[in-house]
Amino acid sequence: MYEVFFDIETKHWFDETGNTRLEDLGVSIVSMYVRPENKMYSFFDHQFDQMWRYFRKADRIVGFNTLKFDVPVLAPIAPPDFPTLNHFDIFDEIKKSNNGFASSLNSIARGCLGRTKNDTGENATVYWHRGDSESLGLLKKYCEMDVELTRDVYDYIVTHKSVKYIDRWNTPREVSLNFSYPENSAFISQPSLF
Repeated sequence: MYEVFFDIETKHWFDETGNTRLEDLGVSIVSMYVRPENKMYSFFDHQFDQMWRYFRKADRIVGFNTLKFDVPVLAPIAPPDFPTLNHFDIFDEIKKSNNGFASSLNSIARGCLGRTKNDTGENATVYWHRGDSESLGLLKKYCEMDVELTRDVYDYIVTHKSVKYIDRWNTPREVSLNFSYPENSAFISQPSLF
C-alpha cells in the first residue's frame, strides 16, 4: 500500500492573526514520510507545489488531528481535491473508538513507544520567524520528528490492534483499534438479463 504520513507547522499562532480561523495561520513546512519509498520529504512554503503528487498517489494519508487542523490550515494553498483524498486521522479514529476521547500525540507516543517529542510546537513558529538556516533546520527536524512519531504510533496500532496513553487524570488507558484496510469489495458483474 502507498501510505503517506504527514504533519505541518504553521507560520503564526492565533494571537498573532487576531482571529481563530485556521486558514489564516499559514503553513511554514510540510513533512511527509512516503511508504513504500521509505523516504522522508520536507517542503517549505516555496516548494509546496512539489508535494501534492505524493498525496494524490496515496492509498491512505495518515496524520494526527489532520482532519480538524492540518487539512483546514492547508485549504488556502491546497488543490480543490485535497480534502476529498484518502485521509486517515489517528486522533479521529481513537475518538470514535473511545467515546469521543483521545489524547495528544506526545501522550500516545509515550504510552505506545516509550518516547516523546524533543521540542514544542511553540518553538516551531519561533524558528520560522527567525528564518536563519539553523532555525529552519530545527523547524524541519521538529516537523519530521512529528511525522516519525505519527508513523510509529500508527504501526504500533496496526500491529497491536490497540493504543496506550496516559489520560488527563494521569491514568493509563488502552483502547482497542483496528486500522486494517477495508476488505476489497470486488466488483461482481451481473449476468445480462437480455
